[in-house]
Amino acid sequence: MQDRTAIAHLAKEVQSHFPDLDVLVNNAGISRIEAWDGDVIDIDTSLSIIETNVIGVLRLTAALLPTLARQASATIVTTTSGLAFVPRFNYPTYCASKAFLHSWLQSLRHQLRQKPIEVIELPPPYVQTELAGPRQASDPAAMPLADYIAEVIKLLGEPAPASGEILVERVKALRMAEQRGAYSEIYANLNPA
Repeated sequence: MQDRTAIAHLAKEVQSHFPDLDVLVNNAGISRIEAWDGDVIDIDTSLSIIETNVIGVLRLTAALLPTLARQASATIVTTTSGLAFVPRFNYPTYCASKAFLHSWLQSLRHQLRQKPIEVIELPPPYVQTELAGPRQASDPAAMPLADYIAEVIKLLGEPAPASGEILVERVKALRMAEQRGAYSEIYANLNPA
C-alpha cells in the first residue's frame, strides 16, 4: 500500500485482467504502540501508519474507482475501527487514521451518491487477530475472528443501512458511546489512569 508505482501497476493489471471488477475491499492496516510523552518521538512509526492506513486506502481507491464506476453496480468496503470513535491513548495515530477514514467515507459516499457505487464502512471491535501483536490473536477479551467474520457475512446479506456502516454487536458500544452519553466512561475503561 505504500508503493504508489505498485498501486498504479495493480490498477492497470486489474483493468486488463478484471475489467468487470465490482468490489474493492480496503482492509490493509497497521497498528503500533506509540509514546509521545518521552524525550524521543518515533515519528517514523506514526508516518508509516498514516501511509498504510490512510494514504494507501486513498491511492488504491482512486486507482480503481474508474473501473468500479464502469460497472452496473459496485461496492467499496473499507475497514475502520471501533477505536475511531473512542481512541486508546497508546495507539494515537492508528485511532486517528481510522477516524480519518470514517469521515472520508462519509464524504465519499455523498460524492458518489449519483453513481451505482455503494460505500460501506466496516468498523470492527477488538478481534482476535495479530494486528497489535501475537497476544491479541489469543486474547479472551477479543472477539473470536470466526465469530466476527460470521456476523459480518450475515450483516452484508441484509440491506445496507443508510449510514453505510456495518456494525457487529460488539462494536456498537464504541460506535454509539458519545450518542449514548457513555463516552467518558468507555474512554476511562480503555485508558486507565
